[in-house]
Amino acid sequence: MASKKTQQRGLGRGLSALMADVGDDARASAAGGSKRPDLMVPVEKVQPNPDQPRRSFDQELLQDLANSIAEKGVIQPLIVRPNPRREGEYEIVAGERRWRAAQMAKLHEIPVLVRDFNDTEVLEVAIIENIQRADLNPVEEATGYNQLMHKFGHTQEKLAEVLGKSRSHIANSVRLLNLPEEVLAYVREGKLSSGHARALITADDPAALARQVIQKNLSVRETEKLVKTGIGNIFNEGGATVKPRKAPEKDADTKALEGDLSANLGMKVAINHTAGQENGQITISYDSLDQLDRLCGLLSS
Repeated sequence: MASKKTQQRGLGRGLSALMADVGDDARASAAGGSKRPDLMVPVEKVQPNPDQPRRSFDQELLQDLANSIAEKGVIQPLIVRPNPRREGEYEIVAGERRWRAAQMAKLHEIPVLVRDFNDTEVLEVAIIENIQRADLNPVEEATGYNQLMHKFGHTQEKLAEVLGKSRSHIANSVRLLNLPEEVLAYVREGKLSSGHARALITADDPAALARQVIQKNLSVRETEKLVKTGIGNIFNEGGATVKPRKAPEKDADTKALEGDLSANLGMKVAINHTAGQENGQITISYDSLDQLDRLCGLLSS
């Protein structure tokens, strides 16, 4: 197991050095070339990384890769490290799809590049390799960023710098994890896009709204409207958009009273009186903590 000092080194070591083999691997693959492996290792001596951010693999694409491997072999070596939990075995750093496809193709040995990465570096490479290849769904991508920040203490700013993403992209991605598991499952399955999911984050009942979005095949913009109007839905039974009702106009006396109170307090005051009733709400908005302190003093005097 890597020491605490080594664990904390992570991103500071420099992405270009850390990702050299993965970058070479991707470029060689695109050019149809091959990188010379360090070893040929029995398939059963190689294990996946338990912290791999990817949790789902497209079986059809895997079968296509397996068919290619059965015909041509594994052209690009997997990147592995000595397994810290099993002596004499290896743990995958990059290339789990090739490992799975090689088993489907009934290969007995696979080519590997052996590297001495610590836990932080393994996770970095796994996340970045998958992001480079557009292999992660939005939930897996968010989980990977979240692991790097909370498990290894990296900031959004540092991740943005190293991964070549904007800080807002990483922040918005991680916010998806605030959604309930039902909604995240819809995103993993491709029933909701990340745009739909982001629109649902502020909803009171995201799961209920998500079911409506899927049922009615709403766009992201329509989903945003649905969140604003609530569970009552923005559509009628015939599928036509229903314009939200306008709030009733306040009478002149209510407006005058709001103006008087606002002038006396030096803060915005809104009065919402229930039509035909004797009850309602009064809302006082403050612009600074000083105003809040003054308001508290007035109410407690």
